[in-house]
Amino acid sequence: MAYKIAFVMDPLEGIDIGKDTTFVFMLEALSRGHEIYFLGLRDLFARDGRSFGFARRCEVMRAVEHFRYLDRGADYALETFDAIFMRKDPPADEAYLYATMLLSRAGDRTFVLNDPAGLREANEKLYTLNFPEVIPPTIVTSSIVRLKRFLEEQGGEIIVKPLDGHGGEGVFLASRGDRNLNAILETVTRFESRLIMGQRYLPEIRSGDKRIIVVEGEPLGATLRVPTAEEHRGNIHVGGSCVKAPLTERDRYICKVLAPRLERDGLYFVGLDVIGDYLTEVNVTSPTGVQEIDRLDGVRLESRVIDLVERRIAAIRG
Repeated sequence: MAYKIAFVMDPLEGIDIGKDTTFVFMLEALSRGHEIYFLGLRDLFARDGRSFGFARRCEVMRAVEHFRYLDRGADYALETFDAIFMRKDPPADEAYLYATMLLSRAGDRTFVLNDPAGLREANEKLYTLNFPEVIPPTIVTSSIVRLKRFLEEQGGEIIVKPLDGHGGEGVFLASRGDRNLNAILETVTRFESRLIMGQRYLPEIRSGDKRIIVVEGEPLGATLRVPTAEEHRGNIHVGGSCVKAPLTERDRYICKVLAPRLERDGLYFVGLDVIGDYLTEVNVTSPTGVQEIDRLDGVRLESRVIDLVERRIAAIRG
């Protein structure tokens, strides 16, 4: 059965077809005969208690001209769509928050991935605090005194990062004896005016930061993002390289710990960041890594995600 599937995302012209995860979701949906529609955050609106979106039916393809619109667009009630992917890249700012509120009004017969209420609940840094047994020693504070005390407790090195950062943005290695230490802590806390996260520095990062793709609580694959010699961050945005990475028993244990909470919060598709034996982030807004794992492992993880969407739609529609 053909479904109408909408994608709330960044502009199509700006996506990297060799890396973008949303792109392969769209390709897979098209290959199964579904209709796909593009919406940006600003295309969402509400009137008289109902949520709508200005959507354009489109196609995507692996070519120099990688997309085309099939119509001039129209206003649709969100319940018109069988499924909606919320795939707008971070930051999860005020505009993003309001968009999730409008998506929450899509109706009981539209499957939204990930669930808008879950997206509002799950700050990608703070959400890890729900799983203390699998995270490194962690502090959340705006106090420089507390951060320095924590640094000493952790042996003189910690990672500090803003709660709303993404792609490695604003992540610093703070070290005892570094003449820049005060400046780093003042910068990341904005002179103690915002909460930030500090975590024990994990030397295993030199071997890589593992991205695990999880669908309905099940780990499907992973890649290791290895930092350059000059970096402490493995993020692809800052030059990290992806290498093949098997799922370990520890990885599977971490996923097992998270699975019940992910299901409860409607976080069906997530990307876990794991360094050594520890979970460091739970990426829920627009997790990436599918194309990299596809190439390294010879798989098509996007097919498992569209399987999930089709199954959920069928269950909703009865």
